[in-house]
Amino acid sequence: MSKRWTQTLTPGLVFQSVLIGGGYGTGAEIARYFGSYGLLGGVLALGAAAAGWALLCAVTFEFARVFRTYDYGSMMRRLLGRAGILYDLCFYAMLLLVLGVVNATAAAMVRSLTGLPPWVGVALLSLGVVLLALRGTEAIEKALSLWAYVLYAVFLLFFAAVFLRFGDAVAAELRRAEIGSGWFFSGLRYASYNLICVSMILYTLRDLKTRREAVTCGVLAGLLGAAPALPLLLAMGCDLPASLASETPVTAIFQRLETPWLYVLFEIALFGTLIETAAGFIKALEDRIEQALFRGRSFQPARHSPAGSATDGSSWPWLARPLITGAVTALGICVSTFGLTELIDKGYGAICYGAMLLFALPMLTLGIHMIRLKRN
Repeated sequence: MSKRWTQTLTPGLVFQSVLIGGGYGTGAEIARYFGSYGLLGGVLALGAAAAGWALLCAVTFEFARVFRTYDYGSMMRRLLGRAGILYDLCFYAMLLLVLGVVNATAAAMVRSLTGLPPWVGVALLSLGVVLLALRGTEAIEKALSLWAYVLYAVFLLFFAAVFLRFGDAVAAELRRAEIGSGWFFSGLRYASYNLICVSMILYTLRDLKTRREAVTCGVLAGLLGAAPALPLLLAMGCDLPASLASETPVTAIFQRLETPWLYVLFEIALFGTLIETAAGFIKALEDRIEQALFRGRSFQPARHSPAGSATDGSSWPWLARPLITGAVTALGICVSTFGLTELIDKGYGAICYGAMLLFALPMLTLGIHMIRLKRN
């Protein structure tokens, strides 16, 4: 694969890696926001979500390229001025919520697969997050990109197994052509729940040289972010009512498939995405803190610098990143004790509105205006 094509795909692959999490990977979010509008209506809603992500990613990537804002802090300060601090608060709330959700999901997954106590899943997740977060920017980019291919392969294998056994049922569900009212806004609502992920992957954009490259990367990111949901959604078509009634639709489908080896493989791939999601959020936080410390010193996230090293030769303590990683991981474990359902029901909605008001709307209005002025 050519270097140029790899650079084009990397932002989208990293976006997909931090986007997918417990609710996405288990099918719960896919069933709620897409499947509940019928199988065909769900496909249309997924298209709306992909279009929303693609539009915001394209504009955001071009904004980052033009103004060289490769972390969310510098981007929001350029976009909102002093009001950018409000986005920090929104990000911190989402960070703790996401870490709580992935820890709770990891605990439930390990207990379901092995019967081991929940703390084993939390410990394995935390270990993976710490090891990945401390490897540095280039290592994180490679890990998130490569695991995205693993995830796509496993999801496609899962859908192939479903289609070979229940293909007639899936086709029949599609032929029903059920399209529930409100599918478009449901797709956009799901996209809005994950807006913060767009601002987390700015460090992957350093090599963009032209507007065409930025827009291409943005459109691909939107499509790649939605791509894993399509085989999950279609697989639910083998018994859509049962999938919608289940708390974890993927588990319900595997019970019908009776393929334990594939279920284990699927859970391993999903566990890896939980590590990626948590590490991606911590990486964004560390870049934000480092940028704040070195404000005015031409800070840019270093691609090759080891974790904890100063990117501009200044006094960024080598222990800073390990301490931040450990502290935030521990906070995530504490938050996970509130329970997965409580975290999702009470957390995502409020943060979603904050991200829309502080990021999406300003970027798609003021951000576009600023890009045009800069070009002129």
